[in-house]
Amino acid sequence: MTFVNLGILAHVDAGKTSLTERLLFNAGLIDHVGSVDRGDTTTDSMELERRRGITIQSAVVALHIGDTQVNLIDTPGHSDFAGEVERALRVLDGAVLVISAVEGIQARTRIIMRLLKSLGIPVLLFVNKIDRMGARYEDLLKSINDTLAPGCVPMTEVTDIGTRGARAIPLPLERMTEVLAERSDTFLSAFVDDAVELSDELRYAELARQARAGWVHPVYFGSAITGEGVEHLARGIVDLLPSASAGAADDPPRATIFKIERGRAGEKICYARVHSGTIRARERIPFYRSSLHDGVQELTGRPSAVRVYRDGAGVCDDNAPAGSIAKLWGLAEARIGDQLGSSDDLPGGGLIAPPTLETVISPESHQDRTRLFTALGRLAEQDPLINIHQDKDTGVLRVRLYGEVQMEVIADTLREQFDLAVTFEEARTIYVERPTGVGEALEEINFEGLNFFWATVGLRIEPAPPGTGITFGLDVELGGLPLAFHKAIEETTRETLRRGPHGWEVIDVAVTLFRTGYASPISAAGDFRNATPLVVAKALTMAGTRVHEPVHRLVMEVPEDCVSAVMQVLVPLRAVVEEQETREATIVVLRGRLPASGVVALTRRVPELTRGEGVVVTEFDSYRPYPGTPPVNPRAGANPYDREQYMLHTLGRVP
Repeated sequence: MTFVNLGILAHVDAGKTSLTERLLFNAGLIDHVGSVDRGDTTTDSMELERRRGITIQSAVVALHIGDTQVNLIDTPGHSDFAGEVERALRVLDGAVLVISAVEGIQARTRIIMRLLKSLGIPVLLFVNKIDRMGARYEDLLKSINDTLAPGCVPMTEVTDIGTRGARAIPLPLERMTEVLAERSDTFLSAFVDDAVELSDELRYAELARQARAGWVHPVYFGSAITGEGVEHLARGIVDLLPSASAGAADDPPRATIFKIERGRAGEKICYARVHSGTIRARERIPFYRSSLHDGVQELTGRPSAVRVYRDGAGVCDDNAPAGSIAKLWGLAEARIGDQLGSSDDLPGGGLIAPPTLETVISPESHQDRTRLFTALGRLAEQDPLINIHQDKDTGVLRVRLYGEVQMEVIADTLREQFDLAVTFEEARTIYVERPTGVGEALEEINFEGLNFFWATVGLRIEPAPPGTGITFGLDVELGGLPLAFHKAIEETTRETLRRGPHGWEVIDVAVTLFRTGYASPISAAGDFRNATPLVVAKALTMAGTRVHEPVHRLVMEVPEDCVSAVMQVLVPLRAVVEEQETREATIVVLRGRLPASGVVALTRRVPELTRGEGVVVTEFDSYRPYPGTPPVNPRAGANPYDREQYMLHTLGRVP
C-alpha cells in the first residue's frame, strides 16, 4: 500500500480543521461536515478543544484517495502550541498550508512556511474561503509569490469570487510552462525546441517532479465549507506530493514517536511514524533520545500492542509497516521525540526554540501538591517543552510556557481531567548564561591530610558555538577511572550547569575532563558527585559568564490609524521595528524584534490599542547580551559558588 503522511497547517482560523472535515466527508468516512463553532469536528476530540474552538493537540485520521492511504495530521494554529506543530513536522512527507482568501498571508503563515522550507517538506497551498465576501484572487496570488512562496503555480481560477456561488475552475497546464522552465534547464530546452511537443502529460509530470523537490508550490483555491475546489486539491495530494518510502518489510525498523497520550485506564499510548522496516507487537526494540544537555541515551522496550490507522480516526491491530502511523502500547519509558530501532538521523535539537517564559504553579489546596506534581508530569509527557521543574530545596513547582493561552489551557486541563484547582504567578522571562572565556579548576585527594571527598576532578570550561548546548570531552584515559565515576562526573557537571553564577542555565559550553583520581576502596560515586559542583563553579567563575536575554521576531498587523498608539507601547518594551508595510490600504504590518520580557505585556495591550482588530505573533529568534545590570535568579540549597556555604550544606551542617 502507498502512504502519504500529510500535515495540514495554517494561521489560526484559516480553516484547516474545516478542510480536514471536508476531506473526510468526500472520502465517505463521515456523514456530515463538522463545524468548529458547533464543536463537532472529528479531529478536535478534546472537550477543551470543542469549547474553545481551537486545536490544542495534533490529531491523526486516515483516508483513501484512490489507491493511496493519506494519514492526515491536523495541527494547532495558535503560536502557544508551536511545540505540537514541530513534532508533527518531523514525520511528514508533505504539507498543505491553508491561507484565507479574505485575510490573506497572516503573521503565522510566514513562520510555518519558513519551518516547512527548512525541513525540505514539499508544500501545496490551499486558499480557503473563496465564498466569503472580501475574498481575493489576483492580488493574493501576487502576494503569495512575492512574500511567501516564490514559484507558486496557480492550479485553479475562481469565478464569482466572494459569493456563495464561487467556483474553482482548473487552469490549462500551458499556463504553468514558463514557471517550470525557469527551474529546469532540461525542461527549458524542451520548451524552446520547436521539434519537441510539450504534451499536458509531460507538463504535469514535470510539475510533480518540481513540486516534490520543493521548487514550486501548486496553489489551489476553494472553500472547505461548500467543498468547492477540494477535489482538485485531493488529486494534487496524491499526484504532486511524495509518498512515504517503503523499502523491504524485513529492513531494520526505525520509527519516530511524535505524540503521547493516556488511555482511559491511565496507560501510556505512543503515536509513531514508521520510517523503515516493520514494528511488531511483543518484539523487543531499542529506542534512542537526544538532548543538548544529556547527549544520546539508549533504552529498550517491548510494545504490548500495535495498532495502525486505516479509515478515519479508528485503528486496528496489525503490524506497522514503513510509511504507516501506529499507536503503540507498553512503552512505559518512551517520550516524545524518541526514535525506535535506530539512532540514525536522530534530531539533536528542536526547530522551534524552547519556551522563554516561566511561571510558578501552585495548588489552591496545599494537600494537593503531590497530586499536582504527578498531574503535571502527565501533561509534560504530551508536551515535553512545558518542562516541569520542582526545586528540591523549596518544593516550588515551575512550568515553562509559550504564552498565556497555553497557561489557561493547562489550568482548564488540570481542573477537568485531574480535579485540581491551581493558581499561577506572573510569568517571568527565562534568561541564559554563556561563558566568555576559558577557565580551569581542580579538586584533588590529599593523601596526607583531611579529605571531605575522596575524588580528584579537573575540568576545563570554554565557550562553544551557539546552539551546541553542552559538550563533554575527555582529556584523560577512559580506563583510568571506574566507569561509574566517569558517569557521576559527567551527569553532575551537566546538572550543575543548569545554574550559573547568576543563577541561570549555562548554554553553549564545552567541558573537558583533564584529570581524575580515586582511592580504592574508599572512593565512591558520591564523592565525585559532591566534588564536581565545586570544580564546575570555580572553572566557570574563572571563565566568566554573561547573561543573555531571549529576543523574539515580532510581526504585528494593526489598523492604520492605530499605528501611533502601538508604537508608543513598543518603545518602552525595547522593541525595534525594522520594517513597516501597508496592506489593503487600511492594515499596517510591523516587523521587528522584541525582548521576550515584553511579549506578555504587548499581547495584553494589543486588543485595547487596536479596537480588538490587531494581531501579534512572536517567534523566538536568538539570545543577545543583556544590557545593563544582569538579572539574578535566586537559588536555595547548596550553592557551589559559595564554597563555605556549599560545604556546610553538603556535609549536613545546615538545616
